Amino acid sequence: MPVIVVANPKGGVGKSTLSTNVAGYYARQGHPVLLGDTDRQQSARLWLGLRPPAARPIGVWDASADVIAKPPKGTTHAVLDTPAGLHGWRLNDVLKLADKIIVPLQPSVFDIFATRGFLDQLTEHKRSEGVQVGIVGMRVDARTRAADQLHQFVDNLGFPVLGYLRDTQNYIHLAAHGLTLFDVAPGRVARDLEQWQGICEWLDA
Repeated sequence: MPVIVVANPKGGVGKSTLSTNVAGYYARQGHPVLLGDTDRQQSARLWLGLRPPAARPIGVWDASADVIAKPPKGTTHAVLDTPAGLHGWRLNDVLKLADKIIVPLQPSVFDIFATRGFLDQLTEHKRSEGVQVGIVGMRVDARTRAADQLHQFVDNLGFPVLGYLRDTQNYIHLAAHGLTLFDVAPGRVARDLEQWQGICEWLDA
């Protein structure tokens, strides 16, 4: 069962946006998928509570800041959202669960600097555990110099940039109703789905 962990100790980088949409993608593929959240605020559980009954089902992975229960039988895919400030033994426990790790990162020198130590730790974890790590640029225009600088930075670490997601209200409006890009008519979010193509291919690989 693939477990996708979305992590970055820096707050406000888009972890919940990525986590919910990854779960939504798996649900659209017809996979029995769970979504968990180790943040004490349990934003993912709140989002699931907003999800309409007619939407493709996404189950609750019983996870908290201190305890992560094993996914129940019958689940084939799991996504774990993580809180800001994740470090120490809690971070190590989460990383041990992961088959793939997605790191959302905004293309600013401040975000890159704040995340550098975490990415160095993931480099060591990748070498020792063979876990796949990918970066997703958040709130970025791929045509800008900032995007190029982000790409250059992560290339030096040996991590692929899976995609660049633009700053759009689509994510906010959909999340308010417990929905993702993958729950609505493709024509409504065509530009955003195009930006997710590389992410989806990496998830399926």
